[in-house]
Parts: sequence; C-alpha cells; structure tokens
Amino acid sequence: MDKNEAGELGQNEKSSKTEKEGVWSALSLAWQLGYTIAIPLVVLALVGRFLDKRFGTSPWLLLVGIFLSIIVSTFAVYFKTIKILSVAEKEPKEKKQ
Repeated sequence: MDKNEAGELGQNEKSSKTEKEGVWSALSLAWQLGYTIAIPLVVLALVGRFLDKRFGTSPWLLLVGIFLSIIVSTFAVYFKTIKILSVAEKEPKEKKQ
C-alpha cells in the first residue's frame, strides 16, 4: 500500500466519522425539538382538561391550553433555532483560525 492509498483510507475514515457525527447531531436536534413541542402540549392540554372538569366548561379550557401550547412551542423552537444558527456560524470561523 503506497502513501496515496493510505491517505485515501484516512480520508474515508474521517468522512465516515463526520457523517456519523452529522447524523447523531441531526437526531439530537430532532429529539430536542420533539420534546420542546410535546411537553408544553401535554402539560397545557392536561391542565385545560382538568380545569374543564372542575368548572364544567368543556372543551373551552382544553382548547385554550392547546392554543397556548402552540404559542409556547413556537417561541421555544424559534429561540432554539436562533441559538443553533449562531453556534453554527461561529464554528466555521473557529476552524479557519
């Protein structure tokens, strides 16, 4: 095996490792966003349902809880996306230096 072949094997290993890191990074992001959306939805819907039963206002407080969860989730996803994009913009600058 000559130097070129050894270099190509090293590059293939690096690209494979980078791909795996990218996949895990994407899965991690999807997992975080899933929880960011699911937790407020479940909590506020359950609170709305509980209050509906308590005050006899079914289904209005449940719907208010779901609507509030959509608003909360939207803002949470927005701010998480802004944070991720700011980190992603800094990474290439750090690699150049």
